Amino acid sequence: MKATEVRGMTPAELETKLDELKKELFQLRFQNATNQLSNPGKIADVKKDIARVKTIIREKQIASAGR
Repeated sequence: MKATEVRGMTPAELETKLDELKKELFQLRFQNATNQLSNPGKIADVKKDIARVKTIIREKQIASAGR
């Protein structure tokens, strides 16, 4: 996921995406704990996606407060 894709989303879509990513991270961690995860690098990718979404949400909050 790229930041440009995330910036095009509405605040409601961003919150939904954040929830989905958190659920995915939980599932990946669970798979890792039970030794069923085939690609451990996926955990880091999902964490970065969560950080991107949170950053864009904060940017939009600041922009709307400044108006």
